Amino acid sequence: MPTYVITGGTPLYGSVRVGGAKNASYKLMISALLASTPSRLLNFSKISDVELVAQLIRNLGGQAQQVGERAYMIDPKNLSKSEISAEHGEASRASTMFIPILLHKFGRARVPFPGGDKIGKRSLERHFEGLTALGAKVSQDGDMIEVVAEKLIGTTYRFAKNSHTGTETLLMASVLAEGTTTLENAAQETEVDELISYLNQMGADIKRVEPRTIVIKGVQSLHGVVFKIMPDRNQVVSFACAALATKGDVIVEDARAKDLTAFLDALSEAKAGYEVGQYGIRFYYQEPLQATQVTTLPHPGFMTDWQPLWVTLMTQATGTSQLHETIYEKRFGYVPSLQAMGAKIEYLDMKVDNPESVYNFNLTPEALAAPHAIAITGPAALKPGEFEVKDLRHGATLMIAGMIASGQTILHDPSHQIDRGYEELDQQFRVMGATIDRRET
Repeated sequence: MPTYVITGGTPLYGSVRVGGAKNASYKLMISALLASTPSRLLNFSKISDVELVAQLIRNLGGQAQQVGERAYMIDPKNLSKSEISAEHGEASRASTMFIPILLHKFGRARVPFPGGDKIGKRSLERHFEGLTALGAKVSQDGDMIEVVAEKLIGTTYRFAKNSHTGTETLLMASVLAEGTTTLENAAQETEVDELISYLNQMGADIKRVEPRTIVIKGVQSLHGVVFKIMPDRNQVVSFACAALATKGDVIVEDARAKDLTAFLDALSEAKAGYEVGQYGIRFYYQEPLQATQVTTLPHPGFMTDWQPLWVTLMTQATGTSQLHETIYEKRFGYVPSLQAMGAKIEYLDMKVDNPESVYNFNLTPEALAAPHAIAITGPAALKPGEFEVKDLRHGATLMIAGMIASGQTILHDPSHQIDRGYEELDQQFRVMGATIDRRET
């Protein structure tokens, strides 16, 4: 179990290079199995989610071999199993994304319900309804999902609410289906376009005809290609918030401004310093940060993954900021930890006129009863504490808070959540001047 001992109070200074996006890389690994020949994927981040998916591919009989410092070769030739064992469900969010692969290869799939981050219920019915529309039959056997389909046939399917992973799952299901599939109200995230680009290079025929409408003409086969994965924008935001919260100056190499429009707009509102260059983006403290009003939204809006990091930054801003979460019904699990460190955060009873159109989650009584907005008053003098990491962003959030706080903060990470999405995060911060000691306990 990693334990991080963080001594705060030092501004970050230097540069860091981000690797491939977690939320694109493992999905491209899975989609590579749709081809008849191997693919080589480049620019991986060295994170545990990548190796976990590689192991799942090997367990199915495929080949997932690291062939360079940041490269994997994925070969689907010897896929021989249509079932992912239940033991892998708790650790990975990827299990359901193997369903289209197994259907195309074997006509059936049996996979565990996905695990991973505990940030709110993931609406898998949107995945299952889409697969059913394509001709599959979906059932549940305990903690396992069973799907069968002799043949997938093109259809028109409209997502009731935005579903990033659901869109990617149906893209993989439709690309080798018979006929044309139209996905309406589909996700617009850059990682989805990354998957579309990859599949098209493999021989698919996919077009985004409108911002949220995608048309897929089924093809007979796909072939492997060489493809470089986009940089991880969540890592960029993490380093940016850490730099600004510690009153530092950090260059994030390979960061792409086009992936971060809503975040950069929020930085401008907060009077934070940043400049975009050929090298990436520089983030620097230039004057006291100002309070902001932010609402999380599907792309191209402010990402839900960014909000815990942003709230940590806003604890250092002058005035009272507001954060309204509309994507997940429960994503304030990190707030009590920040409050324990001295952050002035209050839950708000946010009233909206039409919650069905505002919120992306299912409006169950439990979801409606949960808080969906908070107020953050700053600047707050954070104090150290000792915590157990609950999920990936909770860990990154508390590591940044520990670098702000005066004194020594201790983070225990029994599930290796930080390693799931960040490549040696503690080491990256240390190189830029942070005092962080990682101990294996």
